[in-house]
Amino acid sequence: MKTIRKSMFLLLLAGLALLAGGCERPAVAPVTTATVASVDGVEIRYDVAGKGDTALVFVHCWTCNRRFWDESFAYFGKNYQVVRLDLAGHGESGKGRKDYTMAAFGGDVAAVVDKLGLKRIVLIGHSMGGPVSLEAEKRLGARVIGVVGVDTFHTGFPVPKDEKEVAAFVKPFEDDFKGNGEKFIRSMFTPQSDPKLIDRIGGMVLGADQAMAVSALKNILVWYQKDSAASFARVGDRLRNINADPKGENKPLDKSVTLIAGVGHFVAQEKPAEFDQALENIVKGFESAATKK
Repeated sequence: MKTIRKSMFLLLLAGLALLAGGCERPAVAPVTTATVASVDGVEIRYDVAGKGDTALVFVHCWTCNRRFWDESFAYFGKNYQVVRLDLAGHGESGKGRKDYTMAAFGGDVAAVVDKLGLKRIVLIGHSMGGPVSLEAEKRLGARVIGVVGVDTFHTGFPVPKDEKEVAAFVKPFEDDFKGNGEKFIRSMFTPQSDPKLIDRIGGMVLGADQAMAVSALKNILVWYQKDSAASFARVGDRLRNINADPKGENKPLDKSVTLIAGVGHFVAQEKPAEFDQALENIVKGFESAATKK
């Protein structure tokens, strides 16, 4: 009887081991880090990992850096080629630019794509990274099979209407960048947000160069005023959006929007699993549409 029980126990252990092995996720792809000169000569630092016919290029937001995308970069690197970069003036990239426009940032993205020789691309841009991605698409053309804006388009955020309103919005950041920057970032989280995440994102923002941050902030608003309509018309149905739904109201402002409930502005960082699943579905849709053409 003891021998039978021992055999059953060993079989159970073996079964559990096999089950655990079957559920094991693939290892994270090794990351290569390199530098390329942007269109205007500023050095741009980037990471690349994974393999695949489709490359996912992750573009960070205002005053952040490429580490902003840690979770999604690791997740998608198992099945896709993934790229992330520090835009000029951010992270480890050069800071020699005088005017940090969305078009110039788009040139940073295009320089990395060209250096890597990417042929089929999905651009994913959070917040400021959305306009930057559309400016990159303008340079890259048909190589871009889709653009995903993350809490940047169709959010209901009021955009200043003229130069006077832009100046009024930017002035507090000119006067006290760290103080008003911290308030600005903290206002983008919910009361339920993880304090460690708030500190992590806040650390990126407060560590940014003030001159760059003020210039970029002004140019984000100018882009929405002058360039957004033409950009949306050009990209058409190649644009999809994943936006925050803090109160869980499930009321998207456009048919292109997928909502993630219970998060603030930093959607991918607050609920990475839900975000990655939503993004994966969108990418597969872009791939299917591109194959039919």
